[in-house]
Amino acid sequence: MKRILSTARTEALIAARNRWVAISIAMMALFSLVLAAAGSAPTGTLGADRLSVIVASLTSLAVYLVPLIALLMAFDAIAGEVERGTLPLLLTYPVSRAEILLGKLLAHLAILALAVASGYGIAAFAALFSDTDAAEGLPALWRLFWSSVLMGATFLGAGYALSALSRRPSGAAGLAVGLWLVAVVLYDLALLAGIVASGDGVFTRHIFPVALLASPADAFRLYNLAASQATAAAAGTAGAANSIPVWQSLLSILLWPIATVGLAIAAFRKVTP
Repeated sequence: MKRILSTARTEALIAARNRWVAISIAMMALFSLVLAAAGSAPTGTLGADRLSVIVASLTSLAVYLVPLIALLMAFDAIAGEVERGTLPLLLTYPVSRAEILLGKLLAHLAILALAVASGYGIAAFAALFSDTDAAEGLPALWRLFWSSVLMGATFLGAGYALSALSRRPSGAAGLAVGLWLVAVVLYDLALLAGIVASGDGVFTRHIFPVALLASPADAFRLYNLAASQATAAAAGTAGAANSIPVWQSLLSILLWPIATVGLAIAAFRKVTP
């Protein structure tokens, strides 16, 4: 554990020097503040407090922004060490490859958690300042926070795996952007096309729910919207969120980080200095 924490400390200092901490916090804070400012409009018709409505909006924001931040932090983690020639030196220390990767994960996850907490904290402060009943949405905001961190861990692991497989930062960056487009944007478009083509057929009734749970981003969205008081604020997903059991989306959220980090460790072990 001491070796993992030492690696994490070094990686955190590198990330701070590269301005990733400031950039991540600024991105989350800016977008969260914009959503908080626009989040009061539908509260009267939804019958929910302002913070619950903001949480529904933040869920949609996190689906796009958290994976992007995670992948931008992770794509250079191994490929950058290879290109700079620092990997052979790193491997001479009495620390295993799994410990190196877990140390990087711990540092990047702490940065991501700080950025998410800053953004969500600003949104919560704005909601509580303007609505005395907004405190009812604090449990939903806490659930959104830790599930966002877990989703970030999923894409950090995926980014490390791509970084190990490409071994060049430029190639890893391209693969990371491609993964983000496929997993967050194109995947949902493909599901929408399948629903339109199937109507009320087999795809919509049987394949579509499983496909949602198979995506870490969609499972995250389903989990947070299913227990929200303001699912109507995300009308396109509300039906699926109400029809799929919460435990299934929670299980998907918990298993994905383990799977991607395990894949990253396996890929890193095959990298030759």
